[in-house]
Amino acid sequence: MSLTLYQHPLASFCHKVLIALYENGTAFETHLVDLGTPDARAGFCELWPVGKMPVLRDEALDRTVPETTVIIEYLDQHYPGARPLLPPGQDERLDVRLWDRFFDLYVQVPVQKIVVDRIRPPASRDPYGVAEAQATLANAYDMLEQRMRERTWACGEDFSLADCAASPALFYAGIVAPFPPGHTHLAAYFERLMARPSVQRTIAEARPYFPMFPFVDAMPARFLQGDAP
Repeated sequence: MSLTLYQHPLASFCHKVLIALYENGTAFETHLVDLGTPDARAGFCELWPVGKMPVLRDEALDRTVPETTVIIEYLDQHYPGARPLLPPGQDERLDVRLWDRFFDLYVQVPVQKIVVDRIRPPASRDPYGVAEAQATLANAYDMLEQRMRERTWACGEDFSLADCAASPALFYAGIVAPFPPGHTHLAAYFERLMARPSVQRTIAEARPYFPMFPFVDAMPARFLQGDAP
């Protein structure tokens, strides 16, 4: 098989690419990366010295493609499916790219800050940094509540790259920093994302690994149950 995705089912950025692959039924093999094992880490860093997942390896075109946004655009260009994840118009593409970056930088990154701080030794924790991350999430939630008032998806009426980014970002964000009660449009958007078959499949594959998540005690029961997305 031409495509191999180097990933871990618990990693939110890996979810983003998996959702894109499942949206279009793209054939690929998966390679589970265990960065906690020295030999596995060393082997992965030979592929991509930065050491960040996911990475797509395309043997047919002899390309190693890192970074989630680049991977999804690469798939859209070289392995297009029935459901394009970037619109044809350049202005619309810019909008999708903007909101893709928004979810990565202003939702996923602060979530990672909060999660990593939870697993640090108490003496090494960073309460100031966690407070900054929580403030960033609060601002992102406010912006999304306004944006989603009259939208189905993040950028118009079609599921796109931006929604691939939104799904794992909001999934984990809603656990570490639940949405405010009054943010009904954000909550409705989240439920539309969770109802997406590609998202449900990704969560189902991650479910066996959820006990490893530092905030598993705060995870809603429906995500821990085998018959629920």
